[in-house]
Amino acid sequence: MVNGLSVDVEDWFQVGAFEDVIERDSWGGLDDRVERNVHAILDLFDEAKATATFFTLGWVAQRHGTLLREIAKRGHEVASHGWDHQRVFRMDRQTFARDLEKTRKTIEDCCGKRVIGYRAPSFSIDHRTPWAFMELAEQGYLYSSSVAPVAHDHYGWADAPRFAFRPMPWHDLIELPVTTAEFRGKRLAAGGGGFFRVLPYAFSRWAIRQVNREEQRPAIFYFHPWEIDPGQPRVSGAPLRSRLRHYTNLSKMSDKLNQLINEFSWGRIDLIAHRENARLAAEKAAKYELDT
Repeated sequence: MVNGLSVDVEDWFQVGAFEDVIERDSWGGLDDRVERNVHAILDLFDEAKATATFFTLGWVAQRHGTLLREIAKRGHEVASHGWDHQRVFRMDRQTFARDLEKTRKTIEDCCGKRVIGYRAPSFSIDHRTPWAFMELAEQGYLYSSSVAPVAHDHYGWADAPRFAFRPMPWHDLIELPVTTAEFRGKRLAAGGGGFFRVLPYAFSRWAIRQVNREEQRPAIFYFHPWEIDPGQPRVSGAPLRSRLRHYTNLSKMSDKLNQLINEFSWGRIDLIAHRENARLAAEKAAKYELDT
């Protein structure tokens, strides 16, 4: 089973945990560490012979075009993570459309590759944004990986399907939710990020094996470049919970990632989307045959 590996390319000062503490207008003057961290990740992937999708902020792409070309050159997919990490449920459809278009054009100009995938900042497509999938389809995106099918204090769409689905029955756009596991009837977030850093590695192994073996589906895993960077600046003004989530186990992340990437098989999200779309099409055809 090939699982989907992804990196949300944003810097330490662009995360949702600090969005009320660090002003966007100040970003340009802060310590830019994303390039060195992404290069370390690329080397890690090379060693493990793993490919991945890099969901990249347009703000980062505009400043690091050479980096995006390097990502593509090494065989990885470059996709959109929105312009400057604005949550989708805080936009209206017109603002979202402009954000999508501006980001896509910037990324494509930087790396010379077509952008077909999108991940909403902080998994912020949910029941409040029924128009988001329609806008993605209208702009030619082929897949999204923007839904966290869990309940969480910052994000989540608890009623969403756990695995790949088509948000609009009349369109081939496919959504690939980030991975969850099930335990005693409850959904548990298990797709990476802070959960991967904070919880024991055995939990992630168990969750991915559950998805692969029991559900026969690929896992969708993500992390951020700043998560392998224990030397990043500390933000003192953020709430204690946000700081705990952000800084816990940064020094252990690289080793845990190395173990995970070498224990399971990984590939780009666009390839997972293609396979899952084919599976959904086959299931739909089989159901039609049964009904007729």
